Amino acid sequence: MKEEMKFDPKYKVYTWKNWMYLHWVLNPGLAINELIFGQRIPKINLEDTSSDKPKIERSYVPCPNCHEIHDARTWASKNGTAFKNWFGLYCHKCGEVIPCLTNVFSFIALAITYPIWGWFKNNLKETWLQKQPNRYQNLDIESIPNPYEGKGWIKQGLMFGLFMFIIMTFLWPLIDGTEINLQKVFIGIPIWTIAGLAFGYFNKKALMKKNKNQTL
Repeated sequence: MKEEMKFDPKYKVYTWKNWMYLHWVLNPGLAINELIFGQRIPKINLEDTSSDKPKIERSYVPCPNCHEIHDARTWASKNGTAFKNWFGLYCHKCGEVIPCLTNVFSFIALAITYPIWGWFKNNLKETWLQKQPNRYQNLDIESIPNPYEGKGWIKQGLMFGLFMFIIMTFLWPLIDGTEINLQKVFIGIPIWTIAGLAFGYFNKKALMKKNKNQTL
């Protein structure tokens, strides 16, 4: 039985009960991120309230196996570790897996298709684990640029909007059996452009926010 982690009071603890992480669990579009790209969100996230840095630079992920507190930027795109995390986030200190949240729609899809892939689950995970150490050999956390700094939020927002436009306009109809037509395409372009920019701006405000009331 694993010993329950106890965190320094300087850390604010986030779980699925926080609305931002609950959004990850309930958004059907994010099931694609999990199943196809292997992008995952850990079950427990920490925010250092003693620092006045932007939130993105004071976010941490604890490993329940070895109790290491990892900088959340360990799993950044620049490090090549943001994706391919189908079985969870790999702890490069102890070699175990950090548990992650599971999108509801991912869970349903996996449950339905379990008779197909369930036979190979253990072999797939073992192969995946063997590849992980090499992915974490050249971590470069401190030099990772903030993707939302300056006008970076526009690029991030438009990329998200394009991703959701493709998913919801072309892929989702294939799943629920509805028709794909030009009307939906033309309606989807402005909707997802605006939604993407709103998403980018929101993330900029949230992740660039400095802690003005940091504890000492």
